[in-house]
Amino acid sequence: MSDGKDVADVTITGRVTDGTTNEALAGCSVVLKGTSRGTTTDANGSYRIVVPNANATLVFGFIGFVSQEIAVGSQTTINVALKASASDLNQVVVIGYGSTTKRDMTGSVKSIKSGEFNRGIINSPEQLIQGKVAGVNVTSASGEPGSAQSITIRGPGGVRTGSTPLFVLDGIPLDNSSTGGSTNPLTFLNPQDIESVDVLKDASATAIYGARGANGVVLITTKKGKSGSASFTLSSNLGISKMARPLPVFSADEFRRQVTALGGVLDDKGAATDWQKEISQTAYTQNHNLSFSGGAEKLTYYGSFGIQDQQGVLKNSSLKRYTGRVNVSQRFLDDRLTVDVNLTASQTANQRPGGDLGGGAVSIVGSAISANPTFPAYDANGNPAQYQGATNPLTTLALEKDVTTINRVVGSISPSFKILPNLVYKLNLGIDNSSSVRDLQSLANAVPQQDGRLASTYRTNRNTLIENYFTYTWTKTSHNMTALVGHSYQKFFVQTRDWSINKFPITPVEPIYNPGLGQDLSLANNRPTGSAFENELQSFFGRVNYQFNDKYLLTATVRADGSSKFGTNNKYGVFPSISAGWRLSDEAFLKSGPFSDLKLRAGWGQTGNQEIPAKITQALYTAQVSGTTSYPLDNTTSYPAGISYTRLANPDIQWEVSSQADVGLDFALFKGALSGSVDYFNKVSNKILLEVIPADPIQPASTYWTNVPNMSIANQGVEIDLNYRYASLSGFRFDIGGNMTFIKNVVRNSPYSVITSGSAQGSGLTSATVNGYINDQPIGTFFLKDFTGFDDKGISTYRDTDGDGIVTDKDRIAAGSALPTKQYNINTSLAYKGFDLAINFNGVAGNKVYDNTANSNFYKLRLSKGLNTTPEAIKYSNESINNSAPVSTRFLKDGAFFRLNNLALGYNLSPKLIGMNRWINAIRISVTGQNLFVITKYDGYDPEVNNDRTVNGISSYGIDYLSYPKARSVIFGLNLTF
Repeated sequence: MSDGKDVADVTITGRVTDGTTNEALAGCSVVLKGTSRGTTTDANGSYRIVVPNANATLVFGFIGFVSQEIAVGSQTTINVALKASASDLNQVVVIGYGSTTKRDMTGSVKSIKSGEFNRGIINSPEQLIQGKVAGVNVTSASGEPGSAQSITIRGPGGVRTGSTPLFVLDGIPLDNSSTGGSTNPLTFLNPQDIESVDVLKDASATAIYGARGANGVVLITTKKGKSGSASFTLSSNLGISKMARPLPVFSADEFRRQVTALGGVLDDKGAATDWQKEISQTAYTQNHNLSFSGGAEKLTYYGSFGIQDQQGVLKNSSLKRYTGRVNVSQRFLDDRLTVDVNLTASQTANQRPGGDLGGGAVSIVGSAISANPTFPAYDANGNPAQYQGATNPLTTLALEKDVTTINRVVGSISPSFKILPNLVYKLNLGIDNSSSVRDLQSLANAVPQQDGRLASTYRTNRNTLIENYFTYTWTKTSHNMTALVGHSYQKFFVQTRDWSINKFPITPVEPIYNPGLGQDLSLANNRPTGSAFENELQSFFGRVNYQFNDKYLLTATVRADGSSKFGTNNKYGVFPSISAGWRLSDEAFLKSGPFSDLKLRAGWGQTGNQEIPAKITQALYTAQVSGTTSYPLDNTTSYPAGISYTRLANPDIQWEVSSQADVGLDFALFKGALSGSVDYFNKVSNKILLEVIPADPIQPASTYWTNVPNMSIANQGVEIDLNYRYASLSGFRFDIGGNMTFIKNVVRNSPYSVITSGSAQGSGLTSATVNGYINDQPIGTFFLKDFTGFDDKGISTYRDTDGDGIVTDKDRIAAGSALPTKQYNINTSLAYKGFDLAINFNGVAGNKVYDNTANSNFYKLRLSKGLNTTPEAIKYSNESINNSAPVSTRFLKDGAFFRLNNLALGYNLSPKLIGMNRWINAIRISVTGQNLFVITKYDGYDPEVNNDRTVNGISSYGIDYLSYPKARSVIFGLNLTF
């Protein structure tokens, strides 16, 4: 034949549709069974494939639908109607050291697949699932590219151990501490490589991770190839971002009026400068990704390469990320041996607006919102103007730089061998290695005068993992059992080295490129420093899953963890759990009812927390000679050299333990059209780890670590998750879903009247704190003087709570918490023919925010001195211009909000319409809006804030201080599949 095909070749055409709605299924895979030959359906659901002969079999597969195999025979046209997986009950859910189906789960687990992810400019996995999981609160605390995301699962449970869950990437528990810089450690992951994110919420699900599961577990699974299907995908998008909500500082004209009205000092230079506009920019983000996947009968593969170049809405801020990934699976020995290899390598380069040697956006934003708007931004030569006694933020942008480059490689090889038909051994070898360098540079300058300086930090974090485990399955009539037993060893090594050099000459060569130009290397100013530590974990774990009659379910788990962090008397902790499920919908008395699924489940378990500094259980010595580290042998002040203690050993420190009970109900009605779940949980953390002051006055250390007896932190709440799906015969599809969480947090039996945290910043506020851990109050409570107004002189007054006639720190009150008591999210999608629309809202209520920005910048005294403010400064007409603004409830504000997180409109264009179907299988065009609006009473940049104002390791919450402003973005995307 002229086309070179074998004479036996047969061309098959047809259309694939949804068996319920008759809607075309675009992108459905059509594969010749046993080969890699295949194609995908176009926007109309049509396909064309050449098969070798009439004995061929075609496999039709689509996510969310049951696959079909059809023998070709004498047919040349094969139309297929796929059936949707009933209520998604057969959806695979990763549970740690294995997987199960949604139908068989007994714990509280939520699985989010890639098609459900949030869209837009995404830097880390937490952003993909924000608003998607009940009980999970993801806070984007800053608008800075690559900034840290705060994620809490069912509330925080520790005083100084934070709330971050354990992240597990393709079976490797990550160590995200100390990977370098100020960016989110998870930015190294390319979101387009992620297939699913599974969130383990209750202890019956997380106990398999024992010592590190107290804050929940997030399992990240990357994409894999599929046998018989080959594809090549190119995706590109361009994002345009602007500052979403600039602070409403006075314009130049209004500034002149207000300063004059106050009788203040007006230095008017005749300009009208919007300083926030001057330091910001229209930011552009490019994201380009190539991926390929496929496989034959025994080999599957997935590979990708991605580039993201994101500008921040503040000048001189950006994030560049380069990623590469290869995932391969090969079967040997008649399929008894399977070897999985996962490897990702990435480089992230983060530049922050400099100032104050690493202050980031703080100094830039602070000077911009306070700068006199009558001052010109530039001089006659177009350079940043200089003023006596005033700072031009553009000068700071020009002279300061903060750059961090992180290289990270995460890889694993996991052979599994089928010893017997029902017994499998698996070995998991993994490594996570990151190295980073952070350079803080100040250029030498004449006006304003400053010496040049360069400070650099080098950091290495190496995490190695070795795991061995066996899985045994047993089936007999009505009984099904799966048993797992294994051993895990993980070692962490972290090393840091710091050095600096001063007094660079004024030269075009930046210090970062030639440190040798620095002239001051004295140890007094530039002493090199460094540190290093190793931590080890050894664990033994086991799990049994049992089913009877496919409707009575039982899961039991135990893990014993040993950590080098803990004392010799408590090296190991044991963390058990048990959970059960009853599939009521399979009982005879409900068979004819409206439920297509109804399952009751309950569980209890314990997990641990070991996030304390290394070596603190061991004694520490010093050879330093001073009045505080050695002892005189006579009555003189001569201190002889020698070795003395600076910390005594504490062999009794043990794990912080979290016990959690959960009762849940999963349901589906109307053939799965309406589905959801309701959970009640009660999580109590005991043996709280804390750094305290010793009662013994002759202790060599001023503080020591211990488990505080009887103290507990409880999180109690209800989660509701609902989803409704509708599909018409005309091809219209509509999904609406949402979740709500009602949660209460409380601290009990603390031996301290208050544990303070949340250090305030600003002139006159340095020693003040905002948060307090108080008995019978939630974590994140604001512990403040209660502002009551002004006296007849216009000076602030505060409530005298103890009635002693004097207002002191003893009069502070619990004034609300930064933790929301309600979280709610709405997710909607619509599709018709080639068009689709996805909308995601999220919000919180019951929480407060401390506006430290207003506290330190927006009050009459500053305005009268010629510094700009917002109208908040003149809110009280009876306030004196001589009134100071100490920390108080005056600046405590409602933090509730409702946000349109993202809206995405897409169209699947048929390649046939533009004559490209010979080369291209699918074309998708999309436009996405991100952070389009937020409804809130809060008048700062954004109510979703959480500046880290930790005091002595005690976590802080809900403080806003000169935060990097959030962006409003529009993203245009193009996806091609070949």
